[in-house]
Amino acid sequence: MQNQPLTIPRSLFSFSLLYGGLCVLAGVLGTKLASLGHWPLLGDLAVESGIFAFLLLVILSSAVSELFGQGVANTLVRFGFVPLIVSMVLLTIVIHLVPPAPFWHDQDAFARLLGQGARMQFAGLISYGTSQTLNVYLFSRLMGGQGKSLVLRAWIASLLSQVVDTVLFITISFYGQDMPLMQIMEGQIVSKLVLSTIMVPPGIWLFVQLGRWLDRKPV
Repeated sequence: MQNQPLTIPRSLFSFSLLYGGLCVLAGVLGTKLASLGHWPLLGDLAVESGIFAFLLLVILSSAVSELFGQGVANTLVRFGFVPLIVSMVLLTIVIHLVPPAPFWHDQDAFARLLGQGARMQFAGLISYGTSQTLNVYLFSRLMGGQGKSLVLRAWIASLLSQVVDTVLFITISFYGQDMPLMQIMEGQIVSKLVLSTIMVPPGIWLFVQLGRWLDRKPV
């Protein structure tokens, strides 16, 4: 008897590919600090650029939860550890073990931008797993769950998960060092909440509609 081919909904397949790529890209983009400009009452806001990719991860996991349920979304989040860990290992190998070509003179800049210490790598894994799992849980449970108040659920879940992400990452990365942790957290949290408000409501609506459209297309 022939094995039946495994069928995966187009939207889930497409979103999973994008999710894995964004897990890696978030770490690369995070090496640049971006200015969000001057805001009334808030002052000058700045945030690490990885937040743009990370909020897309929030949107994608929420969209998968809406379309396929909390369990599938949690599986997606757990699989996200694979590209994260593989990229960390490969970057460490390339930076520390693979010698640069004799005519290439950007090794120091490459290592400075993309090389993270073990402590920051650990912080990234913990904050990613915790905040993304929390986002999926809140999105799935708030206001009756699937099919109800889509945009509002996604917005609230993203706000709370971003606060947790920031507190965990900064605390694990810099606790015990001579750095103003509360000041750094405050600026990052305010900046991330602003971006969450701008990106998540239209993003979740767009990806849920895109997923439904992809799954209506004939195979």
